[in-house]
Amino acid sequence: MPSHDSDTPIELPPAGDDLDHILRARREKLARIRELGIDPYPPGVEKVSSTADLLAQFDALADAETPVAIAGRLMSIRLMGKAAFCDLQDASGRLQVYLKKDVIGDDIWELFSHLDIGDIVRIGGHLFITRTGQQSLQATSLTLLTKSLRPLPAVKEKGDQTWYGWEDREERYRDRSLDLILNRDSRDTLIKRSRIVRELRLFFEGKGFVEIETPVLQPLYGGALARPFITHHNTLDRDLYLRIADELYLKRVIVGGIPRVYEIAKDFRNEGIDRMHSPEFTMLEAYAAYADYEFAMELMEELFPRLARVTVGSEQIRWEGVDIDLTPPYRRLPMSEGIKREAGIDVLTLSRDELAVEARNKGLPVDPSWGSGKIIDELFSAFVQPNLIQPIFVTDHPVALSPLAKRHRRVVDCAERFELYIGGLELVNAFSELNDPLDQRARFEEQARLRAAGDDEMPPIDEDFLAALELGMPPTAGLGIGVDRLAMVLTGSTSIRDVILFPLLRPRSY
Repeated sequence: MPSHDSDTPIELPPAGDDLDHILRARREKLARIRELGIDPYPPGVEKVSSTADLLAQFDALADAETPVAIAGRLMSIRLMGKAAFCDLQDASGRLQVYLKKDVIGDDIWELFSHLDIGDIVRIGGHLFITRTGQQSLQATSLTLLTKSLRPLPAVKEKGDQTWYGWEDREERYRDRSLDLILNRDSRDTLIKRSRIVRELRLFFEGKGFVEIETPVLQPLYGGALARPFITHHNTLDRDLYLRIADELYLKRVIVGGIPRVYEIAKDFRNEGIDRMHSPEFTMLEAYAAYADYEFAMELMEELFPRLARVTVGSEQIRWEGVDIDLTPPYRRLPMSEGIKREAGIDVLTLSRDELAVEARNKGLPVDPSWGSGKIIDELFSAFVQPNLIQPIFVTDHPVALSPLAKRHRRVVDCAERFELYIGGLELVNAFSELNDPLDQRARFEEQARLRAAGDDEMPPIDEDFLAALELGMPPTAGLGIGVDRLAMVLTGSTSIRDVILFPLLRPRSY
């Protein structure tokens, strides 16, 4: 059978008068079905099997002529006089159905004459092989479960191929219901993402972490460098912020005596939209008391191969045409060493102004409000990050770039921090968490100075968090995993919008 799950462009549903005519025709069929005394939207359905289960047992069921039934959406109808072939699609696949008037009877045939592509039905019968060798279901009964009043996109043919799809991928993001009906890849990606999230929970709970929920609406935002979304609470008459990270709340729980906590949560950052960034995204943050960033690296070397095996069945994956091996151990690269190697700049020996000069000499624009940490980050992003394809821990970030991380125990002016890169994407950010409240206050005050100078990504000082830290937080390892980017890599998706089911999009332009 031809494939109906392709990204090849197709014709969209008819517009204007043609679409109005089709909508009217479907409503007229709906009225005629009701005149036959049939409920086009019945409240339940008798037991059915999945297409996948029937195909897996096809030979035995066909040989015994075992009665079976499936339910799904009609994806094609091919009339041949007093007989017809249909393709019925459920969540697990498709099966061809053969209907014959003298087998199903006049009443069901009359109902069938009022059905359209897109209608949802239950069909009972027995399995058989057609003369052309096609696995099929011989229908003996048919029940309408849902009458579809809006047409699916038209089938388009090219050579010997027939397909559904969209040329404009953004239209697929805007109409996910239609996308999921027509594109198997979209359905598979959604299912794999769900499996990834489930496995993340199983992994961390297996390591003794407790799942925690923290506020989405916060009086102050913090835990990352980003511009927040602002809203207003009428009763309290105060502005609130959608969280940009979970970190400061989760570390308060560590202070409170729960030694291992994690959260899988939506975060929100008022930033640009591109194939790697979405204003609404999913993060996993986890914190373990009495541990450091070395512990977090070991944890990631155990987690990522496990996720790959669950998702694709192997520790070897392919993303954007490149084979990636997730088998540990992963290489380690100090951030300053990577910049020195790729850009020829020794960032640990230069002042902020000297860094700005070197960056401009390399063709990077430098905003006057940027501190040294931001400049170093831009140098790294431009010259080092694109080359980090195989799994690698980028370690020992400058303190100026890591306001919540503990100072390195051996390397001057660096923090005990790593980021895990795979396929050129940052998937994990982790620290030996800073638990010195005086050092933390000093770093918050430096952020406040940069904020006053015009850097609107710098968060305000969080006095409540500092007060909690003054109670005493044990040495702690903390990490954050970008769930959306992780799903991109493990499903072979090239845009973050492929793995976010309902992404925020620019307004439709007409």
